[in-house]
Amino acid sequence: MSATTNIPWYRLAAIDQYERTIAKKGKSETGAPVRLIGIAVPEPVWCGPLNPDQEDTSPSSISFFSGFGRDGSGDGKADPGNDIDALYSMAVYLAKYGNSASDFGIAVWEYYHNGRASQRIDQFAKLYRHFGRLDLSGSAFPLPLGSTYSYRSTWGSGRSWGGARIHEGTDLFTPHGVTVRSTCYGVVETKGWNRYGGWRIGIRDIENRYHYYAHLSGFDKSLSAGDIVMPGQQIGWAGSSGYGKPGTQGKFPPHLHYGIYKDRGLTEWAFDPYPLLKQWENAERKALKKKR
Repeated sequence: MSATTNIPWYRLAAIDQYERTIAKKGKSETGAPVRLIGIAVPEPVWCGPLNPDQEDTSPSSISFFSGFGRDGSGDGKADPGNDIDALYSMAVYLAKYGNSASDFGIAVWEYYHNGRASQRIDQFAKLYRHFGRLDLSGSAFPLPLGSTYSYRSTWGSGRSWGGARIHEGTDLFTPHGVTVRSTCYGVVETKGWNRYGGWRIGIRDIENRYHYYAHLSGFDKSLSAGDIVMPGQQIGWAGSSGYGKPGTQGKFPPHLHYGIYKDRGLTEWAFDPYPLLKQWENAERKALKKKR
């Protein structure tokens, strides 16, 4: 596909992955073909908004009504349910704008008209291009297993500083200065001060999850927003920053606040990270035992 349209594979993969992460999970219809890709083009876009037949698969009539659909498989049909047709149609669309990074950004914006979508797809493309593969599923516990720490599920606990709110995350209590590590392959999305979280860093992974590390005593100076990280990579150190103006420290015992949020396209919601933390901790312990 890339050789035919000159669109790099990692850009098509980024769009496909974004579509997967925002798709609603529902029961598949009995007898429906199993899709290998996640790109789902709305019927009015595929067939053309003025096309009287919104189930049209004729390449000629779809083209007449300025539809998106193309025949990529060579079977004479432009079928939105055909993986090759859907992927080829997206590649042809992108190629109309050009091959530069800015051309790609414009094409994505014109298709989604959503700044969040444009940002996510750019982040995913960077990850795929940097690592050169699709599988970016590795993980790591956010603290070194040899360090001193303790944690339990604190999801939903009340918080009063700055107004009534709930605790969206898990607190991992550990001594000041203990290394904080990335739990995933991802892109640094935010880095700096937050009045609640103090010195904090946010990382976006390939599953469209935002990993939030707060109350740090400092950051790894080699990292900047837009940089790529790997599981287990040092990103900062645990501390007690936050609950005030930049530099405020010591209003609570040193710990790492770890939160995780899922982007669904227009909204982002937090969920309890405790089960994942236990999973990552146990997996890393097992891996270390095997190496001994």
